[in-house]
Amino acid sequence: MIEIRAACSPGEVRIAVFDTDIFEEDGPTSGLLDVGIWRTGAPDGVGDEHVVRVQNVVPALGGMFVLLEGGAVGFMPCRKPFEQGRLVVGCVARAAQNGKGLRLRLFEKEVPPDIKAPKCLHRGATPLEELAVRYPDAAIIIDSQSVGTRLPQALRRRCRYVQSAFDQEAEAAFDALIAPEASVAGLVALFSPTPALVAVDMDGSGQGQGAQPDFASNVTAFPALAREIRLRNLSGTLLIDAAGVKTRKRAALSGFLKTAMAGDPLRPEVLGATPSGLIEVVRKRVRPPLHEMFGSPHGIALAILRQIIRENLKGTRLVASIAVIRALESDPAALEEAASARLSPLELVVDPERSLRLWSLT
Repeated sequence: MIEIRAACSPGEVRIAVFDTDIFEEDGPTSGLLDVGIWRTGAPDGVGDEHVVRVQNVVPALGGMFVLLEGGAVGFMPCRKPFEQGRLVVGCVARAAQNGKGLRLRLFEKEVPPDIKAPKCLHRGATPLEELAVRYPDAAIIIDSQSVGTRLPQALRRRCRYVQSAFDQEAEAAFDALIAPEASVAGLVALFSPTPALVAVDMDGSGQGQGAQPDFASNVTAFPALAREIRLRNLSGTLLIDAAGVKTRKRAALSGFLKTAMAGDPLRPEVLGATPSGLIEVVRKRVRPPLHEMFGSPHGIALAILRQIIRENLKGTRLVASIAVIRALESDPAALEEAASARLSPLELVVDPERSLRLWSLT
C-alpha cells in the first residue's frame, strides 16, 4: 500500500511517500518512493509565475538577469534581447541552489496592463501537492490541520489526520538520506557533493567477509543507487565510480544504470563512461538537494525548532550562531508557529562564537 506521510513542524513539512509492502527490504530507505521538503514560510518558488523587470542583458550567457517582487534576482535565458527596465513574464524553473540564484523560463505572453512593477502572479504547486498528483490513489497522512487547510480542496478529502505522521522507522528512513553513505544491495555508495558535481563512490565493504564486488554486483546495486539519487535529489553532473570493475569494462555498465534510472521523473541522462572509467550522469536541477536544504543555516534553524517542540524543551532564550539567528529572523512564520506550539515566544540571542550547529535554550 502506498501512502503519503506529511510530518509538520514550525516552518517545514517533511514529506515521505512509502510503499509499506517493501519497508526495510534493503536498509531503512527501501520502502521510500519519494520525499519532499515544503518550507511553508519560505517556499523555493518552483513553478511560480512572475512579472519581472529586466536588469541586465548578458549575451555571453545567453540571457538576462531579472528583478522579482521583493528584490530577489534571477537569471532568465532568452534568445532575443530585451531592453533594460522592460517588464516580462516568466516562470521559475529552478530554485536557488548550489550558490546560484533562481532560474526562470520566459513566457511569451503580455504583461497585464495594470501591473507596473515586478509582481508574483501565481504560486506553483507545493512539494506536497506535486507528490499527491504523482500518487493519486495514496492517502495523505498528516499531523497538522492548519497545514491541511492550505491544500487544494480536492486534496483535503484525501487527508487523514494523526497525532504524528512519522513514527521512529519513518524518522530513521528520512534521517538516513542526510547521511553521506547508503547501503545499496550489498554495496555501499558514498556521496560527495561539490559545487561542480556530485561524486559517487561505490565500495564493496557492505558485502560479506571475503566477497569482492564485480560487474554483476554493480548491476544488482544500480536500482537501489538510482533510488538513493532520486530521494536525495542529487542533481547536476554525477560521476559514479563503480566498484571492482576494470576501466575498460565500465562503459558496458551504462545501459544497466540507464534502465535503473528510467522511472525517475527528472529523466536523468546516462552519458556513458569517461576515459578514466567514471560513469557520467546528468540530472536536471529543479528543487534544492536534501543535503543543501538540511545543511543550510535555515535548515539547521528549523531543525532546532523541531527538536524544541518534539522534546518539549523548557526555556525561552535561544542562543545560536549569527547565521542561524538570521535565518530564524528571516522566517517569522516559523517563529510564530513555534510560539503557538509552546504558548510562548522565543527570545533570539546571537553568540558570534557559536558554531553553526551549536545552540542552547535557557
